[in-house]
Amino acid sequence: MLKVTKAVFPVAGLGTRFLPATKASPKEMLPVVDKPLIQYAVEEAMAAGITEMIFVTGRSKRAIEDHFDKSYEIEAELEARGKEKLLSLVRSIKPSHVHCFYVRQAEALGLGHAVLCAEKLVGDSPFAVVLADDLLDGKPPVLRQMIDVFDHYHTSVLGVEEIALEESKSYGVIDGKQWEDNIFKLSGIVEKPAPSDAPSRYGVVGRYVLKPRIFEHLRALRPGSGGELQLTDAIQSLLVDEQVLAYRYEGTRFDCGSKLGYLKATVEFALRHPELSADFAAYLATRQVELPA
Repeated sequence: MLKVTKAVFPVAGLGTRFLPATKASPKEMLPVVDKPLIQYAVEEAMAAGITEMIFVTGRSKRAIEDHFDKSYEIEAELEARGKEKLLSLVRSIKPSHVHCFYVRQAEALGLGHAVLCAEKLVGDSPFAVVLADDLLDGKPPVLRQMIDVFDHYHTSVLGVEEIALEESKSYGVIDGKQWEDNIFKLSGIVEKPAPSDAPSRYGVVGRYVLKPRIFEHLRALRPGSGGELQLTDAIQSLLVDEQVLAYRYEGTRFDCGSKLGYLKATVEFALRHPELSADFAAYLATRQVELPA
């Protein structure tokens, strides 16, 4: 069985919920303390053994490519000033054994279409899909957990978490039976159902480990609502041909596609930052927040 060494990062979205901050800068470059969201996602992938990062980009996303490119000017300046710690930090963003590839999604036609854009770069290999909006904090890293499940069962794996039923309209919700601890055998998946129609309390989060056969089903899809190709529809179709598992990961998810989730992540990661934690905790202790009337 081939190892998972490739990850697809769909980063072509417009990030309209964070306007005007995302008018000229990708939402994936929003910093949580001192690292952009996309770097947290790539670090999670590297910790899972991924060495080929495939970014599906759109317009105004050049900053992502620049971030993972070598910066000769910055490195030369830091080296000249003897700032070895910062130089090492900058060089660690993309280690030499990790390779980055970029493909353009010309039109915003849904997550399924974004994944399909990466087909030629993925080829016949199993691969991960990582949505940087979902900042997942787990030990071991969540994608590492999921690839371990994939390696054991040799089948596609979706990351899920337990949700409140009233939140079902924001998730792809799985249908299936528990197979082992934290592992469910899928019989179906429904995109954004009404609470009364949700088949379970488990919603899919932005982590997938997929076998390459998913591309056959993505190519066969017809556009759904809004003219988009949904990855969940392709997974539902894939279930006719092969088993798919859902894995309830161990860790905490910060929904950084929302302002509240992004702020929660910023506070949490600031409180554990080696340079900031003590001073930031002391500052928070002095705050008495008065809610508006």
